[in-house]
Amino acid sequence: MIRYDPLWQTMKQKGITQYALIQSGVDRRTLDWLKKNKNITMLTLEKLCDILDCTPNDIVRFTK
Repeated sequence: MIRYDPLWQTMKQKGITQYALIQSGVDRRTLDWLKKNKNITMLTLEKLCDILDCTPNDIVRFTK
């Protein structure tokens, strides 16, 4: 199972809001999918990493 809990923690640590992500080109629907732990594309993951200046491990966690 995919979890995006690390994303919200990283955003909080870096002081980046959901609004800032939207302003940087992240779609509102994508944010909704992230909140519901649904799949996103690698392109979206790369975009989030660029915006947050972090690695994928700071955004997504895989669980059993």
